[in-house]
Amino acid sequence: MSEHPKAPIRWFRNTAPYMNQHRGATFVVLVPGDVQEEGALGDLLHDMALLRSLGVRLVLVHGSRPQVERRLSEAGRESLFHKGRRITDGETLPLIQQVVGAQRLELEAQLSMGMPNSPMQGAKLRVASGNFVVARPLGVVDGIDHHFTGCVRRIDDGGIRTLLDGGSLVLLSSLGFSPTGETFNLTIADVAISTARALEADKLIILGASEGVHDEQGQLVRQCVAGETETLAVPDTDEAHLLATATRASLGGVARTHIVSYRDPDALLTELFTTDGSGTLVAAKPFEESRWATINDVGGIIELITPLEDAGVLLRRSRELLEAEIGRFRMLERDGRITACAALYPFADEQRGELACIVTAPEYQRGRRAQRLLAELEEEALRQGLREVFVLTTQTAHWFLEQGFQPGSIADLPPQRQALYNLQRNSKVFCKTLRTVT
Repeated sequence: MSEHPKAPIRWFRNTAPYMNQHRGATFVVLVPGDVQEEGALGDLLHDMALLRSLGVRLVLVHGSRPQVERRLSEAGRESLFHKGRRITDGETLPLIQQVVGAQRLELEAQLSMGMPNSPMQGAKLRVASGNFVVARPLGVVDGIDHHFTGCVRRIDDGGIRTLLDGGSLVLLSSLGFSPTGETFNLTIADVAISTARALEADKLIILGASEGVHDEQGQLVRQCVAGETETLAVPDTDEAHLLATATRASLGGVARTHIVSYRDPDALLTELFTTDGSGTLVAAKPFEESRWATINDVGGIIELITPLEDAGVLLRRSRELLEAEIGRFRMLERDGRITACAALYPFADEQRGELACIVTAPEYQRGRRAQRLLAELEEEALRQGLREVFVLTTQTAHWFLEQGFQPGSIADLPPQRQALYNLQRNSKVFCKTLRTVT
């Protein structure tokens, strides 16, 4: 079945919130040498041009391990590693510099393209690179001298910010430079993480061969918090390495780290501009914040509940009423968007409370968000000295029964609430006795 001709337009409209969210944001993108090796660079750079045109500030950190391996083999030199780090002696370093220099020229050339009828048409990207990574020698580890293998000492974030402010895309490599004028070979993970931390980047994007990270059952781990990654048993060695890198970044203060496939040409944009996303997201803190609503949330709550009001599921509330009652609402927020809300109206004299307006955005209804808010409001009711909560509903009776509510009647409502009962709606009453946890 062919796609509806207006489907792309509808999709484009749905991306508007993400465009607004990403505009002015700083992304650091870790590009392993395999991207160039496997011919996937073109699609990636087209995406970079698109992101830059949408106002995203970009830093690309490119790796070169397969290219260096090939160059050393051509020179008849053996690659030496210790605990995953290349041992870079005085004869190896010049070969690595040749490879990295050639890569930089290739990247700058491709980012400079502006051919008609191509994704790069009119992009006019400015690409900047330089000595922004200050390095120091790794030294002797386990009795092994690593020579010109180094680690990041600091990032010249001021210099990078100046270029980003001027609209340039900044290009970094695995080479760093010391104050004594020496060059050191670094890991791109070290450079990318250090850069993301120094810039307080909104996102670190790590490109990998697979679609993301999979658990023992082979299921894609779509999202997790850095503190939880140790509980994930990831059997694939490469994926485990990617997860370890993302975890290190998140624990180091990077808010969000995305592991995305470079083999899927649509994966990066899918992750950034759709609700379901793509790949694996590792966050420094929980993805959704639960908090009490403020006056600034009225518009978002109206957007969330209006469809249900139009369908007659909820009693219509005016903006003025919502503004007056906004302190009663608790909500879940993800990426600046309200994904669910619920309200508690206490009747202190009766030691009872009404739960109302329990709503979850349609695309988030599989995550038990309503149950989470219900539990939180029940705990709040107990803190306020309430012994029972009740709800009035026309179309969700079974859901409340599943949550432990029992059928009631109008006579079970507090007198003040009985006086406000809408006979035309004929809502059903359900009650639940609250039990303290001992």
